[in-house]
Amino acid sequence: MAVAPQAVYWLGKDTLRVSAALFAENRRRLCEGLKAKEGVVANSVVLLQGGEQKQRYCTDTDLLFRQESFFHWAFGVTEADCFGAIDVDSRKSILFVPKLPESYATWMGEIYPKEHFKEKYAVDEVCFTCDISDKLTSMSPAVLLTLRGLNTDSGSICREASFEGISGFQVNNTHLHPVIVECRLTKTDMELEVLRYTNRISSEAHKMIMKHVKPGQKEFEMESLFQHYCYTKGGMRHTSYTCICGTGNNSSILHYGHAGAPNDKTIVDGDMCLFDMGGEYYCYSSDITCSFPANGKFTADQRAIYEAVLKSSRAVMAAIRPGVKWTDMHRLADRVHVEELVKIGILRGNVEEMMKAHIGSVFMPHGLGHLLGIDVHDVGGYPESVERINEPGLKSLRMGRLVQERMVLTVEPGIYFINHLLDQALANPAQSCFINNEVLPRFRGFGGVRIEDDIAVTASGIELLTCVPRTVEEIEAFMADAAKPFSPVVGSEQL
Repeated sequence: MAVAPQAVYWLGKDTLRVSAALFAENRRRLCEGLKAKEGVVANSVVLLQGGEQKQRYCTDTDLLFRQESFFHWAFGVTEADCFGAIDVDSRKSILFVPKLPESYATWMGEIYPKEHFKEKYAVDEVCFTCDISDKLTSMSPAVLLTLRGLNTDSGSICREASFEGISGFQVNNTHLHPVIVECRLTKTDMELEVLRYTNRISSEAHKMIMKHVKPGQKEFEMESLFQHYCYTKGGMRHTSYTCICGTGNNSSILHYGHAGAPNDKTIVDGDMCLFDMGGEYYCYSSDITCSFPANGKFTADQRAIYEAVLKSSRAVMAAIRPGVKWTDMHRLADRVHVEELVKIGILRGNVEEMMKAHIGSVFMPHGLGHLLGIDVHDVGGYPESVERINEPGLKSLRMGRLVQERMVLTVEPGIYFINHLLDQALANPAQSCFINNEVLPRFRGFGGVRIEDDIAVTASGIELLTCVPRTVEEIEAFMADAAKPFSPVVGSEQL
């Protein structure tokens, strides 16, 4: 369907312009996928339900709204409480918006006519949600295709569209989910451009943090600076996830920054910093981790661990191409870590025997990386045909399938000194025999190092989307230059 030239999401200044053509293309891909799926009959209509505006517990205080991801992928609508329908055969799109009460104009602002939303989102028709049953009845669909399926990361079932009167329609809730997930798995040119933008802004925000961090500051000050930069320079009202600003031993806590540990430590001279933060623009995510010393100068031990992780990161990125197994990439990172920990002296013995004993998972208990897109842990990592490998480390891997062109992935190897995992390994004869307990105590309290980049898979390798200092020399030189003003150039792009 044609897209009106003015149907563009843009927050002004140097923020990215995103055309509604991005979502029209997503709908086209979805319809083509459904037509090719066995069992999907003619005159089928997709029905998606958007996110609802919710309040904080029993109060009238609104939570900051963010659109439901599948609905955003298909329609790009920023407003709450909407539905969307797509005629699979004709690709006609219908947006259903709430019919607002007159009082809305007093408290919330102008009540726009339906034509406003038709032009804003370049859909074929706009109706009110109160008329959804009547409108769908007039279309006489053979079947409504609703969304129901498992998110293999969270274990939760996605929300299926429902409205008063849906019982009067033939509904199928099994065909849509696997097809739309496969569509989200690989990114279009327009989607890649948005993800390049989120990475560029987030990379510059990380660099700004590296310029400003100093012992004596609080971890949450770095979180605040990151969010401020992403919002003021990039129009990113949301971050992709809760910011992780671990310093010292907190850098060994994989999901630090939660309510029980809210980035509240004072940064100390000599601390290793692990800052895992990503901005989100128009629901498209980024996910970047930078590790560096708070005082800008690596100690010998910090350099050794950092360079071990950097070596595994670069080995993996050099090996990625369409057709490789993501599980093999995880094993490659594990092997490099084990080899390097032997050189450092923390481990000793035969590398092959250590790999069989899963010693690498003691130091990297999480998976190598995950799919990235509208969700920071994007959908599609484990389709029905792919089973999760129940081994240490690999059981936490968020994707088990073959790498494909146009996937966007994170590569995030890490080495951490997590006391309870070290204690478990020392109590396990199959693993303790490889640990040099004369050297290990020196690293108790070290924390951890993670290096996380976002990549797009190309026909022959990868495109690196993240752009931050990575080598020890680059980091030390960049942080030493902190006295100079930092003013990155952020360009405007048109999709």
